[in-house]
Formats: sequence, structure tokens, C-alpha cells
Amino acid sequence: MTASAKPVLVWFRKDLRLDDNLALTAAAQSGGPVIPVYIREPEEAGTGPLGAAQAWWLHHSLATLQKSFEKLGSRLILASGSAEDLLPRLIKATGAGAVYWNRRYDPPGIAIDTPLKKSLAETGIEVKSFAGQLLHEPTHLLTGQGTPYKVYTPFWKAFNSEDGPRDPVDPPKSLKSPEKWPKSEDVTDWGYLPTKPNWAEHFPEMWEPGEAAAHKRLKLFLDSHVKDYDSLRDFPGVDATSRLSPYLALGEISPARIWHSTNGLMDRYGTDGVLRFRKEIIWREFSYHLLFHFPELAEKNWNSKFDNFPWEFNEKLFEAWKKGETGYPIVDAGMRQLWKHGWMHNRVRMVVASFLIKHCLIDWRHGEKWFRDTLVDADPASNAASWQWVAGSGADAAPFFRVFNPITQGEKFDPDGDYISRYVPILAKLPSKYKNVPDKSPPAFLEKAGVRIGETYPEPIVDHMKAREKALSTHSALSDD
Repeated sequence: MTASAKPVLVWFRKDLRLDDNLALTAAAQSGGPVIPVYIREPEEAGTGPLGAAQAWWLHHSLATLQKSFEKLGSRLILASGSAEDLLPRLIKATGAGAVYWNRRYDPPGIAIDTPLKKSLAETGIEVKSFAGQLLHEPTHLLTGQGTPYKVYTPFWKAFNSEDGPRDPVDPPKSLKSPEKWPKSEDVTDWGYLPTKPNWAEHFPEMWEPGEAAAHKRLKLFLDSHVKDYDSLRDFPGVDATSRLSPYLALGEISPARIWHSTNGLMDRYGTDGVLRFRKEIIWREFSYHLLFHFPELAEKNWNSKFDNFPWEFNEKLFEAWKKGETGYPIVDAGMRQLWKHGWMHNRVRMVVASFLIKHCLIDWRHGEKWFRDTLVDADPASNAASWQWVAGSGADAAPFFRVFNPITQGEKFDPDGDYISRYVPILAKLPSKYKNVPDKSPPAFLEKAGVRIGETYPEPIVDHMKAREKALSTHSALSDD
């Protein structure tokens, strides 16, 4: 076979789509057969699903992608093992002359890809990597001093001052098949779906994994919600956010496609909603910028001053927080939404994170690990950067003395208690003014609503004002050192 006629292996990672997939497009244009491959790498590689909830999503995403390839007359080959072992074996078995992939920007992924690219090239295999899950390359977008950005606003301005992201490319209309396909594993054998108990039984109420569903969700958001995004995005009881984060996390839709789809909308809707949405897309970019240049973002404080913070891990408080039994309804609604649907509204994420860190004085890393395991949109950059932002230890973080009051946050952003009623239904029959403070409700209202504080709904596990004062005094002592 000539070099151009040799098969090209396209190694899929967190880019589970046909649309705007530069590696796949380049392979289709190479002239040779295309062999799409997804590798279930060892858990210690840290490059697969970040937790059990995302594994559920990945199962359905891979099954959907396999059907998409079948419609093109192609296949998605599934294999388990290390890429260092599997790719050379696949190359030998298929006679492939090239391997294409879209770049990863997380530390474990980079640690695998860099030496692998070199070793394959040394054996005469053509290896090409392409821009994948980001709108910017962290090695290219730097300050005037050639250093990484540490503050979001200058990062946004620098990004926005450029020509803009590249245009997305359409999916290939056809793919050449090899003369013989390598054997594929079955995703149902990978154990990604929970069984006994099936804790993901309610996930389908909110989610439909897959590339087609991602585009459908984007269209719904742009047609119905983006115009009000700036004014309604903080209200968890309203369906006003894009809910694209799980699709972005596994690459079922590209950020370039999302950005491109918002072009022209400012003329139609005005700037507020669209601009706010674009800034949120770039917050994700900023988080990856931080992770790329500070690989230990999920394990170490960005601000080393917090290394001496005297955290007080309390198992009882931590378990109450995880189960949504803190006695603060907006916190409990958020944690129960997380367990029921594998997702939580962004405003509520900040509230529950602040509560764990500042009301319970529990190290942010415990919360980050719990979110990593329970979120369908678990993301190594956004998860770590956002937890550090709330803790005050991160880049461009909120100051530690910004302690969210879970009561006033609930009263401001869920004033009628719609969100609380949905996820803490025992409180649904209370008057709206008491849904955020059921322990302050008159006994007659509690009795009528069927609520017994300390029995059917817990008392607050900490006193807000006392916890706030303790958090501030603890931080003040740290600052004085």
C-alpha cells in the first residue's frame, strides 16, 4: 500500500463527536481507510471518566457514537488497556500508517500523549494532533511578559482582542473502511452502568447523552433562553441555563461550534445575554489555562498561604452535606439534585461549596472529590478551579471573607421556593416565606405542611452566624501569620 492509501487510526478521547472533529476530518481527507478507536485506559492514567456519574454518561455517549459511525458505513472500535501498548498492536494488525488525535490539556493526558507521539514517530508512523476541546492553545495565549494569565478579566480581554475562534468544520459525509476491521470490545462489558442499586435511575429525566442531543440542547438554549441568560441564569428554579456542560466535558459538541452558533445573536437579542454566555464559555477556557500551567490544581492550593489553613474535618457534617441534610434548604436542594440528576445549578454549586468550606471548615479538596464522582459534567479544570475560587485559595478567587449566607441566597434566588419544593418535597407545602427557614416557621404552618423539624427535616447542623464568625476569625489568624 502507498502511504496515502494506508489506514489512519483516529484515537477518540474526550471528543466523542463527528462534527467539528479536526482529527477525524483530516483522516477522512487523507485518502486512506479510517479506523476510529476509543481506548478505555487504566484508571491510574486519569484520562477516562472522572467519576461514576460521568461513567454512566460515557456508556451512552459511546453507544450513540457507535451508531453514528454505523450510519456512515464505519465502526468505532473499543479496546481496553494502555495506549502505549494498544496503538502499536492496532497499527501492526491494520497496517495503519498514521495515528491522528485531538489534543488533551489535562496533566495525565499530556503525560501519555507527549512520549507516545515521539515513540510512534520513531517507528515511522505519522502522528498528527489537532486542536480539540478548547478555543485557545494554552501555550500561545500568554501575557505581554510571556507568562500565563492568572486573572480572568485580562484573559477574557486578550482572547476577545484576537480574530476570534476558528470556524467549525462540518462532519465527514463518508469514511473509507479498511479491508478488515480489528476486533472491538462491547461497551456493555465495561461496567459503567450502575445496577444494584441503580442510583442513576432518574438521570434520563434530565439528560439524553450523545452528539445529536447536544446540538438539540444548544438550539433550544439559543432559541429560547440565551436572550434572558444574564438576568435569569442565577435562578435555579428557572430553566435558563444552557446545560451544555456534560456535552462539553466529553466533547459531544465543540466549543467552536457553540461559539460560532452565537454569531449574529447580539444583533437579534442585544448584548447582555449572549455576551454573558460567551464569558462563561471563556471561564472554562480560563480554567484549562490554569490547569495546563498549574497541573496540581486539584491537589494543591494555588495560593500557598492556604497550605497552613487549619481545616477541621468533621465526618458527621460532611455526611450531612453529601446527603442534603444540613437543615439549610437551598443547600439540601442542591445536594439532592446532584444525587438525583448528576448535576447542580451553578449558583447553587457556589452556595453548597461555600457552606462546606466556610460553615463546616472542611477542606475544599473533599468537596472537589465528591463533585468529581457525582457530576455528569465532571471536568478536571472547571471543577478544581471553581472549588479553589470559592475557597479563596485559587487564581482570581473570591476573597475568603465572602461567606454565602445560605438563607438569603435562597430567599434571593429561589424566592418562591420552587427549586426547594422540587428537590426537598417535604417542604413543598410550607408558605414561600418559610421554605428557606423552616425551623423559623410557626408550628401551625409546620403541622399543616406535615413537617416535623428534627424528624422529617433536620435542624440546621451549624448556626450560620457562629459558623461565619469562626470562619472569619480562623482566616484572620492565618492572614496575621
